[in-house]
Order: sequence, then structure tokens, then C-alpha cells
Amino acid sequence: MSETDSFPYETRLNILHGPLEVVDAKAMADACAFKWFNQTLCQVNGSVVRLGVFEGEYHWHKHDEDDEFFYVMEGTLYIDLEDRVVELLPGQGFVVPRTVVHRTRAPQRTSVLMVENAGIIPTGN
Repeated sequence: MSETDSFPYETRLNILHGPLEVVDAKAMADACAFKWFNQTLCQVNGSVVRLGVFEGEYHWHKHDEDDEFFYVMEGTLYIDLEDRVVELLPGQGFVVPRTVVHRTRAPQRTSVLMVENAGIIPTGN
């Protein structure tokens, strides 16, 4: 996991669940003790679904070749873009297209599902 070792986030790129297994993202989020946590839940074709539990700010970054989809399960997620701020509430989602510089932040504990290419480097290029 050398791509993420230099950042203060708990990032787990291993795929936790295989096909035909129940994924309980809420229970995992509720049990999470980290301020900034990212766990790959499962793989669907060439993409992965990740659980994020966020509190605080991520660093500014971009992904040169990959789009990211964020879906808020609980809390409020802000996605800072260079020209605006997007606020996402529970049940809302947003796609950050490749090459767009962005930063995610959550003033209080927030649970998010993310869908992205399996080869994406979470901390950016």
C-alpha cells in the first residue's frame, strides 16, 4: 500500500467481500474507530465499491484517468472544487470527473459509499 502510506488516512485496498456475500456497510461504518477510513468492500466488473467514514479534511488531489462517485449514507459531505463547493446530504450522490482537482471534507462523522475504477489510487496522481 505504498501509494497511501505517506498520508494520515486508514486506507485498505483489499477487497473485503466476494460475489454472493452480504455487505453490511452500515454496521462496518458504525464500528469504525478511525477519523478518516476507506475500505474496499467489493468488486463489480472493473470497478470497486468502497466505504468511507470521514471526519475532517482530505487533501486536494485529482485522478488523471478515473472518475469517482460519492454517495452519502449518513452525515454531510462537502466536495470542494476549484470554482464551487458541493454539499451532499444522505441519499445524494455526485460524480467527480477525471482530471478535476477536488477535496472532500466532513465537519462531523460522515459515511459514504464510493464507486471507482479498481486501479485508482485513492490519494490521487
